[in-house]
Amino acid sequence: MTDRLVWIDCEMTGLDLAKDALIEIAALVTDAELNILGEGLDLVIHADDETLANMPDVVRDMHARSGLTEEARRSTVTLEQAERQVLDYVREHVPDPNSAPLAGNSIATDRGFIARDMPALDAHLHYRMVDVSSVKELVRRWYPRVYYAKPEKGLAHRALA
Repeated sequence: MTDRLVWIDCEMTGLDLAKDALIEIAALVTDAELNILGEGLDLVIHADDETLANMPDVVRDMHARSGLTEEARRSTVTLEQAERQVLDYVREHVPDPNSAPLAGNSIATDRGFIARDMPALDAHLHYRMVDVSSVKELVRRWYPRVYYAKPEKGLAHRALA
């Protein structure tokens, strides 16, 4: 196991693995001190008009406000191309498969979409995950003064936002 973490954030057309699409993925690799290695990347994946029209209203509004809907419509990046680029970046900093956990905020759903749409990337990541939302929940219970003094979370709903 390495001391590196693979931070990934995804945006989808919804949360249903049976019908929704992955439309944005961002990745950063960090060392043990959380220094970002390399440039990282943020890719918007093409989605056709039908896929975008079938988003739930709340998701449609959220992605329209952030500009992601139009970016996904105009993007020429396929899922396969996005997977290759993310995997190339991850392998550059984590060459050994199954040695670095996936990290992020509320990442179980992201992991499901990665497993479905980017199986080679999923296979390269360790099965363990570091979910910072779990840490946040523990801090809220055990150190409420710290929790309630935290900076406000941005609600941009974009990967890396």
